[in-house]
Amino acid sequence: MQKKHTTGMTAAGHTLGLIIAAGTYMGSSTSVQAAEEKKSYTQPPFAPFSSQIRDALNGFGKYEKPVWNLHDALDLPDWLSVSLEQRTRYETLDGSFKANSQGGDQQIPMQIDLSLEARFGHWRVGGEFLDARQFGADKGSGLNNTHVDEADFIQGYLAWGDQNVAYSGLGAEVIAGRQTLNLGSRRLVARNVFRNTINSFDGLRLRLLDYGNWQFTTFVTMPVGRYPNNSAQLLDHFHSFDEPEYQTWFSGGFLEVYDLPWKTNAELYLYHLDEGDRKRNPTSNRRYFTPGMRLYRKPAKEQFDFELEAIGQIGTVRSSKKASDGKDLQHRAWYQSFNVGYTFDLPWSPRLSLEYDYASGDRDPNDGKDERFDTLFGARRFQYGPTGIYGTFARSNINTPGYRIGIKPRSNVQAFLAHRFFWLAEDKDAWTAANLRDTTGNTGNFVGHQLELAARWDINSSLNLETGWAHLFKGEFAKNAPSAPDAKDLDYFYVQSLFRF
Repeated sequence: MQKKHTTGMTAAGHTLGLIIAAGTYMGSSTSVQAAEEKKSYTQPPFAPFSSQIRDALNGFGKYEKPVWNLHDALDLPDWLSVSLEQRTRYETLDGSFKANSQGGDQQIPMQIDLSLEARFGHWRVGGEFLDARQFGADKGSGLNNTHVDEADFIQGYLAWGDQNVAYSGLGAEVIAGRQTLNLGSRRLVARNVFRNTINSFDGLRLRLLDYGNWQFTTFVTMPVGRYPNNSAQLLDHFHSFDEPEYQTWFSGGFLEVYDLPWKTNAELYLYHLDEGDRKRNPTSNRRYFTPGMRLYRKPAKEQFDFELEAIGQIGTVRSSKKASDGKDLQHRAWYQSFNVGYTFDLPWSPRLSLEYDYASGDRDPNDGKDERFDTLFGARRFQYGPTGIYGTFARSNINTPGYRIGIKPRSNVQAFLAHRFFWLAEDKDAWTAANLRDTTGNTGNFVGHQLELAARWDINSSLNLETGWAHLFKGEFAKNAPSAPDAKDLDYFYVQSLFRF
């Protein structure tokens, strides 16, 4: 199953990273080697994630080098990193939930990912090639560019990094070119994990690191559009290279502060999205400022952990994608998430967490305002269940409590059960993932409750297996809203493998 991943020193190897970085910027290569030898296995996400690319500021790879790896097999020099990863998944859906849909669906999404990076002193040049395609879909599958992005480059960059800038004790890194972003909780900016395609951006990113104290990241980018983006061409395996959305700018600043009292970490950030129309397809002309903050304490045995994130959103958005008949609406929205957990000192290390999320919806479709929260470029699988051909809930117009129970029978095996209840935050707004809406509010606001089971087995650091099942018990809104499909509950199942070389 997937775990939340954050950039830089907020990753699972945070403490060890500080040791390595400290030794590196003081000029001790011996300290780096010793720390790397003691480095314990850190579980990578179940997706291509540049598993052998080193972090420029802490001096080591994010994850253990796979036991089967091209670097050693080809006897490549130390200045060159190579990562080849392949994922295959089979997924099937029994039932339907989207407006005017019927029947089930199935698909075999596949990813092949090749990452390379060459290092020359402080300088690095790197690239990442992704082939994400599917087999088994038909004309009724609603195929889109979250399922398919065939044979394209999602990264291509020139970078400079110094672990001790001007002997100040600060690390600095600048990356220019096409790159992926993965910040904080990943609710707003994420490198996708379960989804078959991956967000990327063209632009400039600066990262400053005060080892053990804080890290600051700022960026100015253009989102990269994935093409083709219509179902017919995707079904025909028509190829078109991705292009930056030249009329759209996405920028922001992200501050992380570590090891506050009571082992708490904090994040403070501000994102700006300025979206314009583009030739291939119109947009909603979103012009948002999105400020937010997050406090969290990591899980540990016999201790409580928690996470609190609050996000606001202000700006304007067009009421219609057609510039000729659309008008700008004032956009005011907000989101909050809170969870608290406890890890028991028992066999299998069970952890119980209670979770609650609220994302605002549009109160009145005729008041000239828009209050539906927009998750920007975030991921959602780690909270609301699998995406792919399922993806029943998004971070928009929801009011959802739930609980989660995780176990770890062995160091390389883990599983969880999650149960969530979903109401609409505003009963006149849409269940956005299903495109179902009753503007009168007469259908009620209870969408249903979802039960999910998933398990992962890391056979070794090169071969991972995962399987999962989700069941949506439909509520009144899912059954009776205008254009709703039949009232049958949903069953979704997947099994997948991931090879790392």
